[in-house]
Amino acid sequence: MKAIVCDRYGTPDVLRLAEIEAPTPRDDELLVRVRATGINSWDWERLVGRPYILRAEGLLRPRDRILGADVAGVVEAVGRDVRGVQPGDAVFGDLTAARWGGFAELVCAPQAVWTPKPDFLSFEQAAAVPQAGAMALLGVRRYGNVQAGHRVLVNGGGGGVGTFAIQMAKALGATVTGVDRGSKLDLMRSLGADEVIDFAREDFTARGERYDLVLDMAMHRSLRAYRRALRPGGTYVAVGGSLVRLLWMLLCSGWIRRRHGVSMRVLAHRANEGLAEICEMIRVGDVTPIIDRCHPLAEVPEALRRGLAGQVQGKLVITMDAAAGTGAP
Repeated sequence: MKAIVCDRYGTPDVLRLAEIEAPTPRDDELLVRVRATGINSWDWERLVGRPYILRAEGLLRPRDRILGADVAGVVEAVGRDVRGVQPGDAVFGDLTAARWGGFAELVCAPQAVWTPKPDFLSFEQAAAVPQAGAMALLGVRRYGNVQAGHRVLVNGGGGGVGTFAIQMAKALGATVTGVDRGSKLDLMRSLGADEVIDFAREDFTARGERYDLVLDMAMHRSLRAYRRALRPGGTYVAVGGSLVRLLWMLLCSGWIRRRHGVSMRVLAHRANEGLAEICEMIRVGDVTPIIDRCHPLAEVPEALRRGLAGQVQGKLVITMDAAAGTGAP
């Protein structure tokens, strides 16, 4: 089978397209022929080996030579202990707890990480959902407890997690402000954002506005700045940011809650949590996966570079279709 292989840490230039042996499913695993794989920031982090805590699994080279975790495809074979799934079934899921492997034509992972793919989702859409959709749902629903009438700000609203979060918060009846670069303002408006802010022109923490929830993909400002953007009882949730900033916030969060009456939390990713709820939101039309572009397998390095540049609107998806990459899907 063909796969994009990572033999050492580095930039996308170290990735290579190779012909390798196809995997064989263990007793509890499905062998899935990959139709599409979503790209996430974690792919880049594991490629470069930063934050360095990721190198605990491989000091000089990645433990998992094939990256890509958000996979959608068709079952080719099943292990002898698998029940309720058969070859030909369409499935999707987040493989972060199953040694990754999505940038390949075939992948094996335990049955527990796979979910049946609804007919109303294309393979490309399904591959765009697991990580970004689950993080958005966790931030909006579990951490933020968003209710009708709440004011929600999504910093990074034009990216993968942000596009889901804006739509979910609107579906719950919130008033939503989206923050991102100027090229993504129209996208955020089209998703239902009531107000949009170009972060290059205005600092949302210095406007005097207060929010019940701030969902932040970047965490570039001080804790004091984020605190002043919250209403009493409000919640700030960091989805991304440097490890140092995240650890500092965790250390300070208890004192800030007692002193100022607001919560500051770091979102803990839970693979495949809430996929059924997200699919229902998509089915009824409350949420649509936003795909910027599909790339063929050979263009994984180019796709990762595009993602790092911050210009992507929504998600990038890798497909096994060699004709992909010529434009928006």
